[in-house]
Amino acid sequence: MAVALAAVEQGAGPPVVILHGLFGAGRNWTMIAKRLAATHRVYALDLRNHGASPWADSMRYAEMAEDVRAFLQQHGMDRATLLGHSMGGKVAMLTALCHGGRVDRLVVVDIAPVSYPPTYLPYVRAMRAVDLSASTRRSEIEEQLRGPVRNQMVRLFLLQNLVAEDGRFRWRVNLPVLEEAMAGLSDFPELPSDRTYGGPALFIAGGRSAYVGEAQHPAIKRLFPSAEIVTLPEAGHWIHAEQPEAFLEIVRPFLGGS
Repeated sequence: MAVALAAVEQGAGPPVVILHGLFGAGRNWTMIAKRLAATHRVYALDLRNHGASPWADSMRYAEMAEDVRAFLQQHGMDRATLLGHSMGGKVAMLTALCHGGRVDRLVVVDIAPVSYPPTYLPYVRAMRAVDLSASTRRSEIEEQLRGPVRNQMVRLFLLQNLVAEDGRFRWRVNLPVLEEAMAGLSDFPELPSDRTYGGPALFIAGGRSAYVGEAQHPAIKRLFPSAEIVTLPEAGHWIHAEQPEAFLEIVRPFLGGS
């Protein structure tokens, strides 16, 4: 059953639907969404078990693609451009492959339709291990994460999911379901050999990221034969946050054909 996804909407014009990555939310895309809203109607979604969207007991890519299809239908969009990063990029790809008639254009940010090691599983377990009941300040929770999550930028990103309500902390993401689903989220669903999306597709890779390189290009081209693959040499995995201007310089002309 589809989950009714929360979204922040702005702008007017051809619709663009933004799908965030694991541990993220639509609000992570506020600046990019605002810039794109000058010429498009932009919807920054929270995927299931993230942000302000409802929690669900499972989190398979087929289910998340159905959530997106239902969102498009509920909002009266016959077709829309999908822009997805990392996990959201896989959701966008599968939506295009399964519901191609609803996808006008596809933008995928630093991910490919392949299997990756479950590198984020230790982060889920570290967040679950935090004793929220004994913490009164965010700094105390960050200190508990410091050992298992050594990278400060990653710690701060994870802490964006921390919510304070009535003097108590809780996680905005559904950590038990994420932990159970992590193997599937690291993979990409098996599809019939003739299943492709032939519409315009743009794949943007970070040159300092290990997610999309020459080794992943054949998998991209097999499923998305019209795909253009562009690499930003100085960007890592979070391209839109690290190099927003360079990101927009690539995306805007591509969306302009919508």
